Amino acid sequence: MLKASERDLDQELVRRAQNGDQRAFELLVVKYQRRIARLLSRMIRDPAEIEDVTQEAFIKAYRALPAFRGESAFYTWLYRIAINTAKNYLATLGRRPVLSSEYEDEDGYTLDAVAQVADDHTPESELSNKQIVSTVNEAVDALPNDLREAITLREMDGLSYEEIAVAMECPIGTVRSRIFRAREAIAHRLRPLLQGVGKDKRW
Repeated sequence: MLKASERDLDQELVRRAQNGDQRAFELLVVKYQRRIARLLSRMIRDPAEIEDVTQEAFIKAYRALPAFRGESAFYTWLYRIAINTAKNYLATLGRRPVLSSEYEDEDGYTLDAVAQVADDHTPESELSNKQIVSTVNEAVDALPNDLREAITLREMDGLSYEEIAVAMECPIGTVRSRIFRAREAIAHRLRPLLQGVGKDKRW
């Protein structure tokens, strides 16, 4: 979830952009361009296509900016535009989204899933990080589209349940259910590797 100060900064940049300050929108592009490209890389494989669709998404966002009322975070609004742009792009080509959801941090490195499921004094801490991450990725890729999108928004993009509900255009109760089911499915895959992990662990 965006910090209040960060959200306030985005809202101020949006306000300035709505008043004709192109530089303000350019700052939003700089801030979120890489994040949106990473998001779209889960649906599109070709780097050149990712770049094109990312650019198109920001163009659409700029044109739609006068209609943005700040009822959700700017990134939540931008996320929805980017996803719809990618879906439309693939539909015109008669292609389906790749829907790969590898867990990576903002620098592009695969997340250390061990930090989420083990502590330093248990047998599972000795397991290979690569094996854990691979299992998590496989579990996420095997999820139905709606569960995969919900868990990715929550765990990778850090959106709140309210923001995910806006982005996925569904009730917050549905979001909670999807995330719960996704976590259960991932935990089921990880259990054989993590004997003895407490039930309170996320995965």
